[in-house]
Amino acid sequence: MNIYLKLIYGSLAVTIMFSSCSSSAPEAAADTPSPVTPVQITHVGDSSLTEYVELSAVSAYLEKSFVKANINGYIEKANAGTGQKVGTGQNLFTLITKEARSIGNTVNKLDPGFRFSGISNIRAEQSGIIVQVNHQKGDYVQDGEALATISNRNSLVFLLDLPYELNQIIKQNGNLNVLLPDGTSLAGAVSGTMPAVDSLAQTQRYIIKVPSGKDIPEGLIAKVRLSKLSHPNAQVLPKSAVLANETEDEFWVMKLINDSTAIKVNVKKGIENSGTTEVLSPKFSKTDRTMNALANNELQLIFAFL
Repeated sequence: MNIYLKLIYGSLAVTIMFSSCSSSAPEAAADTPSPVTPVQITHVGDSSLTEYVELSAVSAYLEKSFVKANINGYIEKANAGTGQKVGTGQNLFTLITKEARSIGNTVNKLDPGFRFSGISNIRAEQSGIIVQVNHQKGDYVQDGEALATISNRNSLVFLLDLPYELNQIIKQNGNLNVLLPDGTSLAGAVSGTMPAVDSLAQTQRYIIKVPSGKDIPEGLIAKVRLSKLSHPNAQVLPKSAVLANETEDEFWVMKLINDSTAIKVNVKKGIENSGTTEVLSPKFSKTDRTMNALANNELQLIFAFL
């Protein structure tokens, strides 16, 4: 009998517990405020957008001069070193003939008016940087043999291998910006082109002349930006306001029609840069509001998709 009473009391307790929970649940839900998702609102603006093509260009010195021996003899002095900057007329090598080295000043002692020395000074014909030294002090050289090579500092250019299908674009760019790896930007201009196309890469080499005031090593890879397309009065929105599907062949924006409802508007995208995107169509008014960015919370607005 006690067992049956315990079962009955247990059943009543469970029933009362569930009934109390079910009755208090709506009150708790009613007291909980619904979260609000913050939304940033943006408007359409007008801006000038330009689409660029970025290519690599390599620095080079087109003009190199060779310092050559003008007699047969030995190098008595060498004032040239690789990487050394030299000026026009600077003495780089001193040569002495084999005969003068053998007999020394004996001839002048016999006849002071003869003035025999057998010494020749070799000077730089132009200013620049010595990029190669072929001989050192004590070497025997022959007349016409190259002693050193000097790169003309004023002949600095950048060589751009441009795909042939872009040859019309470079004609539209009178002035070019050459961006060095250290962030320095140089103003350049096309000074010439090679009359041949690489048969494999189908690229044509262009010569870009830049100011010669900066010391730039040969073989440095820089970036050249070519203006491909420019829209001076473009209708733009922030990039975060223009949404896309997974294949990025359909684009849209969320346009607010009131404070709690946004509609999906398909758009045609044009030029874009790091922060903005051009909207070619449809045309929005200055007062139209679009959603720019959402918080990570769940969106609470009502979307009416068209």
